Amino acid sequence: MFYRPEDGHGLKHNPFNAVVTPRPIGWISTRDSDGSENLAPYSFFNAVAYVPPQVMFASTSAKPDRDGTKDSVANIRETGVFCVNIVEYAMREAMNLTSGPWPREIDEFEKAGIERVPCEEIPCSRVASAPASLECRMTEIVTLRGEANFLVLGEVVGVHLRDDCLEDGMFNVLKFQPLTRLGYRDYSRITEVFSLKRPGE
Repeated sequence: MFYRPEDGHGLKHNPFNAVVTPRPIGWISTRDSDGSENLAPYSFFNAVAYVPPQVMFASTSAKPDRDGTKDSVANIRETGVFCVNIVEYAMREAMNLTSGPWPREIDEFEKAGIERVPCEEIPCSRVASAPASLECRMTEIVTLRGEANFLVLGEVVGVHLRDDCLEDGMFNVLKFQPLTRLGYRDYSRITEVFSLKRPGE
């Protein structure tokens, strides 16, 4: 099968949503200039550089009460900071609850019963039980083609690692089984890893 996205695919659901998979999930916590907090998952998320460490996530739709975007991007525009919380399999239901189209005044930490703790380097909360959290200062928000598509880039200025996820001096993902997004309503978890040696190493 071949199709041009501009012509449509003729399938029941958009296959592009399931092609780039699995995708890590960035559980983004933010705070607006008035101190109200938000927590929302984004599967268009990844690390993009080592030195200095940098991450990105993309927001691809809008809420009627947020002037062409979502709470996360609106808050980051105001404060310039955000925290990426890594999602473990055990938190899948709480993560899913925070993905709802809740009004801006709803605090997803409270709605989903998630314990929060203050970040160290930025004025924002993080998920207390997350396997890892990355405190970030926004470096750029890029407007992408299409309606309400924004790419947020940030430099990581603080890293939290849950102690039980460290083993022999390494961050062991099997200790928490990262939750990943596939396509449609499908998710997966990492339960097995293997190593490959690069040529020349």
